[in-house]
Amino acid sequence: MGLVLASGIFWYWRSPEVEQQAHMMIFIDILAIALLMHASGGLESGLGMLIAISITGGAVMTGGRAALLFASLASLLVIAEQIYAEFTGSFPALFTQAGFLGAVFFALALLTHVLSKRARESEELAHHRAHDLENMARLNDYVIQHMQTGVLVIDDQGKILLMNEPAWRLLGMPDAQPGNSLGAASPELAEMLVEWKRTRRCDCPPFRAIPRGKELRPRFNALGRGNLGGVLVFLEDTSRVLLEAQHLKLASLGRLTASIAHEIRNPLGAISHANQLFSESPNLDKADQRLIEIIKVNSGRVNQVIENVLQLSRHKPGEWAKFNLHSWFEEIIAELVRNQGFGSDIFSLQIEPQETQIQADPEQLRQIVTNLCNNALQHSQERVALKVTIVGGRVPELDTPFVDIIDNGPGIPPDVAKQIFEPFYTTHNSGTGLGLYIARELSENNQIRLEYIPGPTGGSCFRLIFDNSAEEVTQA
Repeated sequence: MGLVLASGIFWYWRSPEVEQQAHMMIFIDILAIALLMHASGGLESGLGMLIAISITGGAVMTGGRAALLFASLASLLVIAEQIYAEFTGSFPALFTQAGFLGAVFFALALLTHVLSKRARESEELAHHRAHDLENMARLNDYVIQHMQTGVLVIDDQGKILLMNEPAWRLLGMPDAQPGNSLGAASPELAEMLVEWKRTRRCDCPPFRAIPRGKELRPRFNALGRGNLGGVLVFLEDTSRVLLEAQHLKLASLGRLTASIAHEIRNPLGAISHANQLFSESPNLDKADQRLIEIIKVNSGRVNQVIENVLQLSRHKPGEWAKFNLHSWFEEIIAELVRNQGFGSDIFSLQIEPQETQIQADPEQLRQIVTNLCNNALQHSQERVALKVTIVGGRVPELDTPFVDIIDNGPGIPPDVAKQIFEPFYTTHNSGTGLGLYIARELSENNQIRLEYIPGPTGGSCFRLIFDNSAEEVTQA
């Protein structure tokens, strides 16, 4: 009855506030139950206890603020019922029972008020905690996604729960998504995980997820007890660790060699000046002229070594720019043809797609490519037909630009290839041993990987992989 009357009133008011609706519904319910109790014989009918239910429900719906008002209204109606019974004598007046029922109404109202207040506070606290947890989850996800280390979370069934972007790239950008098996992303890593669960040994050997990919070292950490919980997997690029160690070693070496170069430069200048004065002497035989020429050539060679060392010690951070790879190499080839005096048919340029974009310091990249091309020409001269092939494009597995500089020389023996990037290592009497070393240092300064790849039928290939331009290539 109360709901029917309330619906009629609400239809008339059209759209009252929710709290007003609750107040009206409870008032009408209390009034309706009181009328039913009066029609059924007063308190003896037992319908008075139904009012307690309405009071409790109203206190919960309105947050406990109107609970005492509901209890007061109900108590007044019950007492009014007994006063009416006393004057009319229609049924026995039970003032004691009415007082007890009123006390129950107020007790329920107060209790419900306290409980509803605590419930609201708990709800607000839970809401704040949920908001904090959501922010923390977003922060954790942001940190994990922007870590340089690859991170994967694997459940006890060997399925991927989480894989951040560095891990996805280190594994060769597989199609596997969260929920798929780890074996679909990397069979080698899945086998290592099985072996680690069996032995719990942490000295896992490094591996390559793809043939030309980076060498990775996995670390496993259990997230639960035994093999029932998940596993947290970290993928570290071993080349980065080795690179940091090499940087420390070469930084010390660079400071030492720079100091030595400064100390040698002054005596070398005196030797060169004295040799020049001696060469101007009118009475020189052929033996003396030969000695003067030897001093001149070797002084120039030592001076070139000093210049290279000092130049390397003065390297500054590169000023990166974005430019087209094909057009830039056309300019470099034209410059090499002018400076070296070779025909343009010596060089072959193949960049696909031709719109490939890279990021690097143009001047430092020019020095890198010039050193590599001069090295290729030097080795190609050992054969009759000179040929330097420049091939570029994208590495399919890594989605990054690359350039191969290939010569048709005799190639480099495997035992020598391990040392070609070390400073002062050379296989030619006229070499300084710093060309490839400087090229490697400049490459690392521009986040470019410089690798040597032996040719299958002879010749050498030096590959430049532009790790810093992956996003640019994808957009191009």
